[in-house]
Amino acid sequence: MRCPYCGSPNTQVKDSRPSEDHTTIRRRRVCADCGGRFTTFERVQLRELTVIKRSGRRIPFDRDKLMRSVQIALRKRPVDPERTERMVSGIVRRLENMGESDIHSETIGHLVMEALKGLDDVAYVRFASVYKNFREAKDFEALLGELAGTEGEDGEDDAGSSNALDD
Repeated sequence: MRCPYCGSPNTQVKDSRPSEDHTTIRRRRVCADCGGRFTTFERVQLRELTVIKRSGRRIPFDRDKLMRSVQIALRKRPVDPERTERMVSGIVRRLENMGESDIHSETIGHLVMEALKGLDDVAYVRFASVYKNFREAKDFEALLGELAGTEGEDGEDDAGSSNALDD
């Protein structure tokens, strides 16, 4: 592992610990040349994933990009970072277990929305508004009606809401 400070490949592991959910190993390292200390994380990767964007463009899957988008949706929400980490790890595991190396971006979006819906309603609405490219207030109203319907708060079935979101 190269030192992020001086670029030397001469680094040593000083401490290793598993994460709470045992999906990653945290390693404290020190550079023998400059003395710089840094942390790395090691996690199992079952397969190389490629994301197929809506435009047809193919890009390598980036777990950090997924984490950043989830963190943006969860910004200023009372959700423990450890729960966020577990949620993202669960999504990545599901993607890897699908058996396909090529994953459509829509699949990732649906998995994130499903996970956020169970974690935090506000983050779910935030993510959905960007993911589904909401343009008007009625788009939010339809999503909120659907959300209220799933929680059993309102007995009405708003048949138009799911169609408005699938466009």
